Amino acid sequence: MQRPIVILMVAFAFALGIAATLLWVHYRSPASTPTATTAGEKPLYWYDPMVPDQHFDKPGKSPFMDMQLVPKYVGGAGADQGTVAINPRLAQNLGVRTAQVEKGALKTNVRATGAIAFDESAVSVVQSRVAGIVEQLHVRAPLTQVTSGQPLLTVLAPDWTAAQEEYLALRRAQSAGLDSLRAAARQRLVLLGMGDAQIRAVERSGLAQTRVTLAAPRTGVVSELLVRDGATVAIGAPLMRINGLDDVWINAAIPEAQRSRVAPGATIHAQVPAFPGETFDGAIETLLPEVDATTRTQTARIVLKNPDHRLAPGMYASIEIATSVAAESVLIPSEAVIATGTRSVVIVDAGNGHFRAQEVRLGDESGGKTVVLDGVKEGDRVVLSGQFLIDSEASLTGTLARLEGSQDAASPTPMKMSAASTPSAEQHLATGKVKRIDGHNWTIDADAIPSLDMGAMTMKFVCPQKIPTDDIRAGQRVSFSFFRNADGAFEIAKIAVIDSATGGAKP
Repeated sequence: MQRPIVILMVAFAFALGIAATLLWVHYRSPASTPTATTAGEKPLYWYDPMVPDQHFDKPGKSPFMDMQLVPKYVGGAGADQGTVAINPRLAQNLGVRTAQVEKGALKTNVRATGAIAFDESAVSVVQSRVAGIVEQLHVRAPLTQVTSGQPLLTVLAPDWTAAQEEYLALRRAQSAGLDSLRAAARQRLVLLGMGDAQIRAVERSGLAQTRVTLAAPRTGVVSELLVRDGATVAIGAPLMRINGLDDVWINAAIPEAQRSRVAPGATIHAQVPAFPGETFDGAIETLLPEVDATTRTQTARIVLKNPDHRLAPGMYASIEIATSVAAESVLIPSEAVIATGTRSVVIVDAGNGHFRAQEVRLGDESGGKTVVLDGVKEGDRVVLSGQFLIDSEASLTGTLARLEGSQDAASPTPMKMSAASTPSAEQHLATGKVKRIDGHNWTIDADAIPSLDMGAMTMKFVCPQKIPTDDIRAGQRVSFSFFRNADGAFEIAKIAVIDSATGGAKP
């Protein structure tokens, strides 16, 4: 009696297991949700996603792989021209972020660096107006700070002595009509470099001075010392060069791209490492009419007040130039802009998981914001991250071809989002976990691939050397696009690590 019962229980358990397996397979397989494109529309043909060139006129099982053929409809993956559809769950997993286009005023402050230098407009040259001999130097080292009227050097000048004797002789003469000669003799002393105080001292003493002391004409620093004790000097020979320190210059390097924001007279705020926390105010005096061919910068000459003479030539300075605030305009985050080399593009979120590539004409950029002159309007939403995902999906349908002036979706022209060029073959987007890396041969535990109607499986891929993979290791989760190459192998076109902390793909 017990044996039939046991047989019956075994048969029931076997049937229950089969039913559970069928249910598990049913719910594990990607659901095929009718879209506006497929609903009520007759397929053009059926095909195997792994061999897309082969077309079939009726549904059935693929002769190439153990999977059902996939129908192909008019319009492909997206019904709207120029639009690509992304599974919302996949977009969320890969960290697609968007931001709203807004209107506002762009603050265009310019930051630059430069070096402090002497104010070359505040320079005095001490020179000998007669031939003589330097008897004594009172300032014996370069870069010595001096004050106005301070003795610099004593010169033994016979020509000065002769001119003084001639002037004194005319002053002692009692003959009439010598006033004009006396005035001319006195003027000669002035032209020879004697000051009024020295001439009055000669007049009081009645004796010619054989030695003349030259004094500093301004307060500053002796930037050049050109003579030494005992040196013979000729008429007009420069002896010292004195630079003033009340003002200093900053020669700031302005990037060529920001030249239009800078104008003479603009106020600047400078900071130097020598005095942390302090700000020095100044103004742009002029922009030198020359662009450095190597650094592509133009020098702005800035005049900076230096009342305490603390700022010294050679100090490094970082400056901020307060420019005028631009008029209200359309602004987008700068990270949303994709430079393709010939144009600028943004990805616009059209809603309901649909995205489109939009060419834009850009204006100024500052503080992480970029002015858009044409292409998007206030209220639109643009993609900030995850362009890799959208670009890969767009490569499947050719929805970006219109940016190249073509309306034929059969000839895709994907955006260039990485150093590796995107192959022209049909591509598929997937995520998974890297299982093994053996040179160019990769093994990945791929998740379900909706574009192929395939469930999760372990697949082998070829990863060319041109694909940047230095930061990818076995065990990491990745998002990638792939295609079947001429050898029939699955070749990776693009790949990026999925950041486990944020759920998004690392750039």
